[in-house]
Amino acid sequence: MDLEKAKKRYIPMSETMFYILLSLQSPNHGYGIMQHVKEMTNGRITLGAGTIYQSLGKLDGDRLIEAVKEEDRKKIYQIGELGMEILRIEAERIAELYNNSEGLR
Repeated sequence: MDLEKAKKRYIPMSETMFYILLSLQSPNHGYGIMQHVKEMTNGRITLGAGTIYQSLGKLDGDRLIEAVKEEDRKKIYQIGELGMEILRIEAERIAELYNNSEGLR
């Protein structure tokens, strides 16, 4: 998938997708991602198995992540170049939202 198609499909991004991509900056498997997201969000987001594996399948199919190896029947994924670019674009969009809303406090 090229960048323009990926931007149309993933921007704006759900929190779930954002945190999955964010956590895959280091190689990890589905359950590890679930634990990492829960830790990063202080338990606010708890991903279920169905959500995580459906999301991983979609991200892998669109080439935002890639399976890098398999250990004990667990696929290990890592964010790819396209996924990093999409994550960066989304982080900039979120930062803009935050900056534009600072006067609300």
